[in-house]
Amino acid sequence: MAVDLKGRNLISIHDYSLEEINLIFETAKLLKTEAKMGIYRPILKNKTLAMIFQKPSTRTRVSFEIGMNQLGGKGLYLSSTELQLNRGETIGDTAKVLSRYVDGIMARVFSHSDIEGLANYGSVPVINGLSDFLHPCQALADFYTILEKKGYLKGINVTYLGDMNNVSNSLINASSKTGANITICCPSILKLNENILKWFEEDSKESGSTLKVSQDPKESVMNADIIYTDVWTSMGSEEEHDARVRLFSDYQVNSKLMSYAPSSALVMHCLPAHRGEEITDEVVDSKQSIVFDEAENRLHVQKAILSLLL
Repeated sequence: MAVDLKGRNLISIHDYSLEEINLIFETAKLLKTEAKMGIYRPILKNKTLAMIFQKPSTRTRVSFEIGMNQLGGKGLYLSSTELQLNRGETIGDTAKVLSRYVDGIMARVFSHSDIEGLANYGSVPVINGLSDFLHPCQALADFYTILEKKGYLKGINVTYLGDMNNVSNSLINASSKTGANITICCPSILKLNENILKWFEEDSKESGSTLKVSQDPKESVMNADIIYTDVWTSMGSEEEHDARVRLFSDYQVNSKLMSYAPSSALVMHCLPAHRGEEITDEVVDSKQSIVFDEAENRLHVQKAILSLLL
């Protein structure tokens, strides 16, 4: 039976099977190949995606808006100041009204409960563009990029250094689905989210994925195929910046740390990067860095998601 994602939400990678994830990757590869040839099929002609932004973004807005345009549709940008949410309208009412106007909703929000509310009350596909808990579109683009560069996912060794956040949570989700082995290297004060751990245990039974938590950056990168990092201070937590720099200072991805990793290891970062904090210039701009290929693939993978769900 053919996989059909039409009408589905994308809230978490945990909700998707490996077969469904592979369909997203295969579609992304086709759309990327066609785009490089200047071919853009109007798969979503006359369709509109409402794009709710409680948090501003460069990559998320541009990639979704351009993606809809290349697919023949339209992306409608809605900032938090342009919605009645700021004046007391509920998420449920917002979802119900937007569902009467548009063909899909993508939202980049502070609270994960807002994404869940949009999905629960809306009658069109809802895509999680980022919440405080998960960032599934980013992780899918990341793993598509790994597949593109390395040729396989099952058994690959991914090391993530830094804060436990929405990105690391979704990387764990993607690893457990695809059979990748993931190491989270972070200060001992940080603990894995219980739901993420539960989901990993469920999904890894089938995939064979392994999960390790470490406090030793050197040891964590020694067998890494992929070395991944993210900002130490998330948007909305700027007042914690100085304390976080002190907490994560030993987890910087720099030339010294890279000297302990295999020469074939590739470096990833979801961007924006705070150069000189979680990662240094010489690593971001090195031959081992695939940071900007990763950023480009947000466009292609999200086009695949849009074309399949809408």
